[in-house]
Amino acid sequence: MDTVTAAPARRSNKKCALPKTMTALSLCALSLSGCQPTEQKTEHTAAPAASLTDARTKTIESLAGVPMQQLVSFDPKEIQQGGDTGITISSSESYSKPSSNISASRKGQFFIGNAFFKQPWVIAPASTDSRDGLGPLFNVAACQSCHIKDGRGHAPMDATDSADSLLMRLAMPASNDNEREQLKNSMIEKVAHPIYGGQLQDRAIEGVPAEARIEVTWQEVPIRFADGYVETLRKPTFRLTHAGYGALDDALMLSPRTAPPMIGLGLLEQIADTQIKQQADAEDEDGDGIRGRYNWVLDPQTGKQALGRFGWKAGQTRLLTQNQSAFNEDMGLTSSIRPHESCTKAQTACLNAPTGADAQGEGKARVEVSDEVARFVEFYTRNLAVPNRRNADDPQVLAGKKHFYAIGCQSCHTPRYQLPTTDDDRLEQHGQVIYPYTDLLLHNMGEGLADRTVAGKLPAKDAQVEFLATSYDWRTPALWGIGLAKTVDEQATFLHDGRARTPMEAVLWHGGEAQAQQEKVLTLDKQGRAELSAFLQSL
Repeated sequence: MDTVTAAPARRSNKKCALPKTMTALSLCALSLSGCQPTEQKTEHTAAPAASLTDARTKTIESLAGVPMQQLVSFDPKEIQQGGDTGITISSSESYSKPSSNISASRKGQFFIGNAFFKQPWVIAPASTDSRDGLGPLFNVAACQSCHIKDGRGHAPMDATDSADSLLMRLAMPASNDNEREQLKNSMIEKVAHPIYGGQLQDRAIEGVPAEARIEVTWQEVPIRFADGYVETLRKPTFRLTHAGYGALDDALMLSPRTAPPMIGLGLLEQIADTQIKQQADAEDEDGDGIRGRYNWVLDPQTGKQALGRFGWKAGQTRLLTQNQSAFNEDMGLTSSIRPHESCTKAQTACLNAPTGADAQGEGKARVEVSDEVARFVEFYTRNLAVPNRRNADDPQVLAGKKHFYAIGCQSCHTPRYQLPTTDDDRLEQHGQVIYPYTDLLLHNMGEGLADRTVAGKLPAKDAQVEFLATSYDWRTPALWGIGLAKTVDEQATFLHDGRARTPMEAVLWHGGEAQAQQEKVLTLDKQGRAELSAFLQSL
């Protein structure tokens, strides 16, 4: 895999004309006079006061169990942002260790799950019965191929680069009242393409055509701060080539997704539904411009609607269903929850290919991922520890933390939760106090980050692509561990499609409901930017 090289941020020293693409981002930089940067300020410019409503403040304090002032200040407890599960390690292995509070008798389950997560699956038939059945259509042969060292994926650097840790979700706009009614009531996830399905598989076993190849080109987009400093962002254009099953519809909606980090997922699963729901404000009743909504999805195991919390659009309810859906769509592996191959009726070679399914006993369907293997992988993904914070009491980090709160980032990135103790086997997660910085809700992030169609157009704003989520909606990602992302893998990128090479670039792409916060960030001077970046790097 070629290394993705981040172009350094540049400060312009001459007059320039900013490209028209800036207007598509709705960036406040265009309101500044001319392109001539002012002299860099030496004194510190504080971020403007936040416009957090009393209702949102009370909700955050209720979830945290402490007053807002304690959250803004240095809190020694926050060093262990994953609670008692956290680890103290700052290396390429920072995302790959088990919860520190896991008992010796349970560690074996973790390491068995790790083996199935890391080792490649093979094409059937094979002598390795427990790991055969890859494909016929697939994206990667191992979970670790996407989640490199259990960390973030990255976008292809150019049109010749492979998309190992990025995949393309697909959806068609509803074409009749029945489809619209089913989407409205979360009876179906999406309107899948009749030939290409709901996810593009860019690889296949011998004798089966792959669906298409994902290619990307990049455009530089400069954005100017109030003091004249210019940061260069990059904007991707994705397209599908080498279509294996006929032309792709112009209206087909494409949603590129990089692999998210695996840390702390068991802790996020332990957040109670009520804690997520109480943060929702779909009608913006408090008038702060933030319209967080929870995704209401169909659980593939129970067949009932439930609150979604995993995935870039919160389309999965639990780790078990998330894992088995990824096995099925990313690797072409069947399981008790997803017992059918990821082939459409039009893909006859895929349907007729050999399978690695084995008998499960007790009248269960033959599948490739047994329930036992699924449980081991679930335990592993539940217990990947969150690394402890570094330099949390550093004056620069604390100054950056104040910027974070003054700008209003906590409007969506809810800092702290007190987790319940429940009647189940999630012993490591019970009762922990955690600092994930997420509300797990969907937010409209504006046109700049919205998905596009095959024709390169913006879909209709109400076109659903993953249960209640539209092309404009993204679930707030957890920020814990973000400062170690490139330590784990130097190619790691940020945001759903990997366009951001640094956390600051990710912040500057915020639009839609976060437009006001992004504009406040643009008022920071050199010192303020360094402080905010230092805080993010400490997480």
